[in-house]
Amino acid sequence: MQHRIVVLGAGYTGAFAAGRLARRLHREDVSITLVNAEPDFVERVRMHQLATGQELKPRPFSEMFAGTGVELKLARVTGVDVDRKTVTVTAVNGSAEPESLPYDTLVYALGSAWNPQGVPGTAEHACEIASRPGALRLRERLTGLGAGQSVLVVGGGLTGVEAATEIAEARPDLRVALAATGALGDWLSPKGREHLRKVFGKLGITAHEHTTVTAVEPGHVATADGAAIPAAVTVWTAGFAVHPLAAATGLELSGNGQIVVDDTLRSVSHPDVYAIGDAAMAMGAGNKPLRMSCASGIPTATHAADAIVARLTGGKLPHSSVRYFNQCVSLGRKEGLIQYVTADDSAVNAALTGRFAAAYKEIICKSAAWSVANPMYGLPARPRRVVRDGVAVAEAVA
Repeated sequence: MQHRIVVLGAGYTGAFAAGRLARRLHREDVSITLVNAEPDFVERVRMHQLATGQELKPRPFSEMFAGTGVELKLARVTGVDVDRKTVTVTAVNGSAEPESLPYDTLVYALGSAWNPQGVPGTAEHACEIASRPGALRLRERLTGLGAGQSVLVVGGGLTGVEAATEIAEARPDLRVALAATGALGDWLSPKGREHLRKVFGKLGITAHEHTTVTAVEPGHVATADGAAIPAAVTVWTAGFAVHPLAAATGLELSGNGQIVVDDTLRSVSHPDVYAIGDAAMAMGAGNKPLRMSCASGIPTATHAADAIVARLTGGKLPHSSVRYFNQCVSLGRKEGLIQYVTADDSAVNAALTGRFAAAYKEIICKSAAWSVANPMYGLPARPRRVVRDGVAVAEAVA
């Protein structure tokens, strides 16, 4: 009987994990089902580009996983029963009854979405770029703006900085501003902050530093100091929230709703469940939680897949922790910033800037997408056999 592996979510982490499992496990011994609500891969790190009218290369899963043995199920995940070891899904078009998928090993990679932070009016009036539908809605809003109208990006992190610079470069006729609760680029090194301010100045972006937005209204936002900042369009990038489904599973969760895992990305409460990417409360270098990012997602997918393979085939378990090397920030299509960091993601006084940094970031983005879109890496696979009680399945059957 085949070992049933179900992977929930086909973002960077889920799709990469499914491909790595398919490459390393013998398809006669396992079945791998990848559940996702969309038929093609979404390059989430490029949503600010999509929002400004740029077209992204389509990457259909049917082509990506052709010949790999991975079965793609286009459906929405509506429930996970960790006691019965089943997943409930519904067809995307809603034309069929809910279906129950049994599993022996579950890989939970449902990721995260934008986080309105409970700020009044955000859900009703702000745009988000944490998803493709959100980016396309923002594109429509931006297209409808006339010269001189205002766009405010709320959030001074990586996503906010990339969104503000992309919009300002693509639409120099608009008045673009960014509101940050701290200083602009306060997570960067002095060189990084200096370059960020230089690019903001060149693009004409106004930075509202040490500003907390307390409400979003049509045409403006209100701040904690009683001011109103004009905004024909408000783009909300103030953090991410994990998928709420995990809260109803019975899995042990952290305070922010992430699934608590050990150093092999396995749930500490349910050993047949692995969580990766934004869904996981995983510890990195210095025993610090990994930040929600593609930079964390693919390494956790790698470690989880390798741990699953090791446990199924009797191999050596991987226990190496995820570490960081740099933060890659696009500042439009012509400028970039590569901030070097310590293993635990703290900035060091070294950074690359300018066109070379922009090219570097583009290579990183293309490499990440290529690794997901080519699960077999164009090389002959050498799959391992699953063992039971120390005996390979093939031998046991014979």
